[in-house]
Amino acid sequence: MIGVMTDTEKKEKKGWFRRLKEGLKRSSNALSTGITDIFTKRKLDDDVLEELEELLITSDIGVSTSAKITANIARTRYNKEIAPDEIKEALAEEVAAILEPVTRPFVLDESRKPHVVLVVGVNGSGKTTTIGKLAKQYADAGKKVMLAAGDTFRAAAIEQLSIWGERTGAPVMTTKVGGDAAGLAFSAYEQAKANGTDLLLIDTAGRLQNKGHLMAELEKIIRVLKKLDADAPHSSILVLDATTGQNAINQAEIFGKVCDVTGLVMTKLDGTARGGVLVAIADKFGLPVHAIGVGEGIDDLQPFAAMDFARALSGSEQP
Repeated sequence: MIGVMTDTEKKEKKGWFRRLKEGLKRSSNALSTGITDIFTKRKLDDDVLEELEELLITSDIGVSTSAKITANIARTRYNKEIAPDEIKEALAEEVAAILEPVTRPFVLDESRKPHVVLVVGVNGSGKTTTIGKLAKQYADAGKKVMLAAGDTFRAAAIEQLSIWGERTGAPVMTTKVGGDAAGLAFSAYEQAKANGTDLLLIDTAGRLQNKGHLMAELEKIIRVLKKLDADAPHSSILVLDATTGQNAINQAEIFGKVCDVTGLVMTKLDGTARGGVLVAIADKFGLPVHAIGVGEGIDDLQPFAAMDFARALSGSEQP
């Protein structure tokens, strides 16, 4: 719903921006310090542009994206003196222009019962925690949520999801360690449909790009779900760990081929100086960015906002 924000909503937005800025401090410090060093009493000439482009590349924004951003900044400012704060705001505007088209919070399709979401990503990316946080948010909103512990390779993953189920009041379907993940997904879908569940979140094992048999199993889960509903899974969310930097780009490419990724969640932005990789991924793949995480707390997974992220990344102040 679009309208005038209440005082409470404004306060919450400011609070989240502060947390986002704090979380992205390691990423923004490198950019901010570099920009200040480059632009102190200098004109925006070819040498300065080259330094700026190199700075963006080392911030994991990617070669082609960095070149595009630099060229756009130079278009109206070439050979002019420009202060560090001006360049930070210009950078924020260019980054936001890349991110705005992919800013798309996850929306539950209430015409489907259940809306089936397959959550994928490599080990340690934060899949299970992301599922738990999404379950909490939708359960708190009064929706009927069910979880399926499809990461059958790790007992810890099954246990972790069970704990989230207890916290959220959501039933969790599990199987033995090493059990058939596709069979589990099939049973979970049947039960969720019978129970009138609104949202079924299916965890999966960490698929390493060089493990063909794991990718084959993921494809099997999708095939099995389609036997019950040709459109299932209705969403495939890829969870990426920001600390992996450029490896996140490879993961987005490979998972996109295997399971038709419909959206991204990026976690652990508070633990890295590589937050710029989200800009590179958005520019290259155009995949919707649903949410970002800047901490372990339940409220640290928030819908993605392009300009907030861009300003926090560049070190520009919120207007």
